[in-house]
Amino acid sequence: MSQPSAIADQKSTLRTAALTLRDAMPAAARQAAAETIAARGLPIEVTPGAIVSGFMPMKTEINPLPLLRKLAGQGAQLALPCIAGRGKPLIMRAWKIGGAFKEGQWGIREPLPEAPEVAPDIVIVPLACFDRAGHRIGYGAGYYDMTLAALRARKKIVAIGIAFAAQEIPHVPATERDERLDFVLTEKEIIAFR
Repeated sequence: MSQPSAIADQKSTLRTAALTLRDAMPAAARQAAAETIAARGLPIEVTPGAIVSGFMPMKTEINPLPLLRKLAGQGAQLALPCIAGRGKPLIMRAWKIGGAFKEGQWGIREPLPEAPEVAPDIVIVPLACFDRAGHRIGYGAGYYDMTLAALRARKKIVAIGIAFAAQEIPHVPATERDERLDFVLTEKEIIAFR
């Protein structure tokens, strides 16, 4: 088994390559992929009142907002993550399409601090790359792994990665702290890991 620092180095190399590939995609292709995923919807039933957390895209990330709009139209309650501090799980706060924001860490838009904290039923997760075993590489701080572990300790949730098909890699070097996804949605397919 690889040592943790070796795995971190491998992940860093894979992350850099995946982000370079993603950055090279034309904006029109990125937008078309987001619309395709939104038109297809989620591979599970979203009951009215279900809490779905998404994220605000940064840089060339796939944009989950078209999908979140669709889910809100189906009666889902939306939430967005807020960074609580290094080494801590994300706080998910209620949010509505068009709702107010504040600028958080790295310039990421977050709901205002007075927005109620919620425990989502479905978590839409950003990623740099993923594999067919349901593992992902994020941006390296571990926020989503901590958050998914904390939520799964409280209740049954569904974790759904959203990405461009080009972000798939053959193998993610994973550790016991890495939380697996239940699905990944790309513009080409729905990949189930359960």
